[in-house]
Amino acid sequence: MSAASRHAGLLVAFFAGPLMGCSEGGQPRHVVPDGDADRGKRLIGAYGCGACHVVPGVAGARGTVGPPLTDFGLRAYIAGAVANEPENLIRWIRDPRVIEPGTVMPPVGATAADARDIAAYLYTLGADRALGPPRLVPVDALDPLRGGGP
Repeated sequence: MSAASRHAGLLVAFFAGPLMGCSEGGQPRHVVPDGDADRGKRLIGAYGCGACHVVPGVAGARGTVGPPLTDFGLRAYIAGAVANEPENLIRWIRDPRVIEPGTVMPPVGATAADARDIAAYLYTLGADRALGPPRLVPVDALDPLRGGGP
């Protein structure tokens, strides 16, 4: 196989790979069995996830310690370590150090049911987007800069 063919194959995998399995019609790419996204949204606030992360739709979730969770449902990996699949995400939420021993994300004490619901909400983030770069901050965070908002 020529170098040009290998390069072309890598480009196809890089650009087409993320598109496979993307959401359609605003539906989350992943479904969490028995997950309640509305409850998960409330739990994100209750567990204080917004102290470290930007989480769209969660009041006050504007933390900058951890990565923004904007468009989380479109991501291929969790913490750059494991595939972004419901079982892995639930494990990550419950005890992130099982997946990445050196992570600074602490275990928050989430029950299995709570982690399932939080995962269900996180998978809704980005469900309305099929293509384009991830947003680093929610669009509504820019309102004060535009002269709108509080």
